Amino acid sequence: MSRATETASFLGIISVIYFLSFFGIIPLPQIVREEILPVLPWWALVSFGSYSLGNIGYHLYRFRDCDDAYHELMEEIQSAKDDLRTKGVSVD
Repeated sequence: MSRATETASFLGIISVIYFLSFFGIIPLPQIVREEILPVLPWWALVSFGSYSLGNIGYHLYRFRDCDDAYHELMEEIQSAKDDLRTKGVSVD
């Protein structure tokens, strides 16, 4: 199973359980069905958005400069330029 399939099946199961609870097929206390279940999707959406923004901010804060990758890329560019010059292409 791929990760996308696992995620889709998990979300499908959670959705089925939510709708069965929301429409009263799975018995829950009245206060849960009337006050918690209607706002649960919005809570999940806001929580996911907060997590995503926090994760992006953290990784931007901890962003590392990749000196080794920079030097490797510059060497590859130089070797490509040299290869093109041997074939008679003007590079500059």
